[in-house]
Formats: sequence, structure tokens, C-alpha cells
Amino acid sequence: MSSRRAHLRARKRLSNTARALIVVSVLLGVILGGGAGVALWFQHQLDGNIERIDDPFAQIANRPTPAPTPDGAAAADVNFLVLGSDSRISAGDPSQWQQGAQRTDTIMLVHLPADRSSAQVISIPRDTWVPIPGRGNAKINAAFAFGGPALMIETVEQLTGVHIDHFLLTDFTSFTRMTDALGGVQIRIPQDIGDGNRVFFEAGVHQMTGEQALDYVRQRHGLVNGDFGRVQRQQNWIRAILAKVNNNRNDVGRMTSFLTTVSQSIAADEGFTMNRMRDLFMSARSISTNDVTFMTAPHSGTGRSPDGQSIVVLDRERFDPLMAAIAGGTASQFIAEHSDYLDKLPATVR
Repeated sequence: MSSRRAHLRARKRLSNTARALIVVSVLLGVILGGGAGVALWFQHQLDGNIERIDDPFAQIANRPTPAPTPDGAAAADVNFLVLGSDSRISAGDPSQWQQGAQRTDTIMLVHLPADRSSAQVISIPRDTWVPIPGRGNAKINAAFAFGGPALMIETVEQLTGVHIDHFLLTDFTSFTRMTDALGGVQIRIPQDIGDGNRVFFEAGVHQMTGEQALDYVRQRHGLVNGDFGRVQRQQNWIRAILAKVNNNRNDVGRMTSFLTTVSQSIAADEGFTMNRMRDLFMSARSISTNDVTFMTAPHSGTGRSPDGQSIVVLDRERFDPLMAAIAGGTASQFIAEHSDYLDKLPATVR
């Protein structure tokens, strides 16, 4: 198991953000448009900001087969596993990670199809009860505590059958800084809502700072769907960041500040190099915010584990076909045909 407890080492190059490919690839295109000399200088600066994770895939055996590249396609499917926590353990001192010391609050599988016409983001609730290799059944976020990035990737791959290509890690504090670098984001609140304590939002459209958005996603009480509502709020915050980026992509000063903040806020696998980023940008540059579908993994609500823990129970009759479609390269078609029962992010989140 020690091989799975990969230490995060500060080997740094250019990478991506927790909204995975889309934000940073678009921003890279904006920066590159400013002139080759400036771009090279800025790329070098960003290159020194990113924390790299020693190959988390090296010790994983029996991995799923990547989806076949469709005939005539210029690219292959790409899948990211994106994790977020209250305190990114790679920040500052990678040696701070210890077994059992950290669980991840946000788990997202980001799928970029071979045709590069869309992207799908599937949130897996942190309390989902799953098999963890070598550890038995537990909440899925325990995999990171037990064995770091490698065990988390192995757990998700065995659960879904989806081949993971890249791994990214960030935290809510980083999202706060990203939001402020953009000058805040707009989030619509459909009705007055509070948690009975310090968090209260009036109905209407709010221009939220990073701290206000953090309060928005951390609210635990007063939500109709409990933790499932928190998952949708996390997605809604990311969607708001995407919208702000797309609306300001020609503001080089703001985008430079934002991209710098992103580069200082994440850790990623060492295989996600500058060349890899450029290739993904070139192939996915036509994707817009409206082409990104957010959803929550199909589930049948909450239950109790054999030892009495409150858990989320996957609906395997719906979860497995969705994952099979992603693994097989037919996600876009599957989602279009089964949107009636998939838990997609609505236009307005309660």
C-alpha cells in the first residue's frame, strides 16, 4: 500500500484548474493571442507556479482500457479526475500528506469526448459507499485518506470502468481567490434562504465575492436536497466562473490575473505538460459554456452502512450504463437519450 501513498512533490509545470480542461485552455488561448514573446515569458512564469504530482498511475494494476478513437477522429477521449477539499494538502509543503489526514469534499469526473463538441462533468457525492481496493467498502472520499492520489484514481476506475487520463487537486480557498481574480461572479438565488445561523441570501441575482461564494457552497442547513444541494451549488459556482471567463476572455489584464491565480492554486499529474495542454486547447477551442453538462452521479438517496454511517447509495441500474457510455466513447449520445432521469444541473439552483 505504501506505493499508493505517493508523496506530492513540488515538481512544477503548466497545468489546468478544477473546472478541468475548459477554463485554462481558453485562457491560454487568450494569452497566446497577446504575442509570442509575452506568451513565452508568461508561460515560464506559470510553469514555476504549478505543483506536480509524481506519476500517480504508475502503481495501478488492471486499469480500464481507454475508449477506442472513432474512425476519422483527430483526437481521443480524455477523462480527468478532479478533487477539491477544504485544505489542499499539496499546498506549500507536499510532505504534509499523511495517511488518514485528508478527505476530499468534492469529486468530479470530467469527460472530454473525442469529437470535442462538448464536455461532461459528473459529481460523485463524497459519502458514496463504494469498494476501495484493499480496504473493503467505505465512503469514496476515504480512498484519498487511505492512499492518496493513486488509490483514489484506482477506486474511481474500478467503480466506473472509465480510464482516467489526468488527475487534478485544488481546494475551496483556491476557488475563492479565482473568483476574486475575476472580480466576482453572478449567482442567482431563486428564493430567500439561510442556514439559521450566519449564512443568509435574499432572492435575486448576486454579484458574489469569493468569500460569499464560499459561504454559498458550504451552506449545510436549509437546503431542500441536503448534501445533494451542496453538490449542485459547487457545480453552479464552477458554471458561474466559466460564464465570467467567457464574458471577459478579451480582458487580457483580468485573464492574466486569473490564470496566475489558477496556476498557484492547483496540483496535477506530471503527464499534463505544456504540450499536452496546447494539444487539448487546439482540439477543444470551440467548446462554449453551454456545451458543458453538469450532473450528479445517479443515486437512490441516502442510507446506512453496516457500521451505522450515513452514506449515499448509488443507483447502479442507472449509474453503470452512464459510466459504460463514458468509458465507451458514447457519453453525449447517452445523455441526450436519457436526460429524463439523469440529475443534470438546472438553470437555477435552489
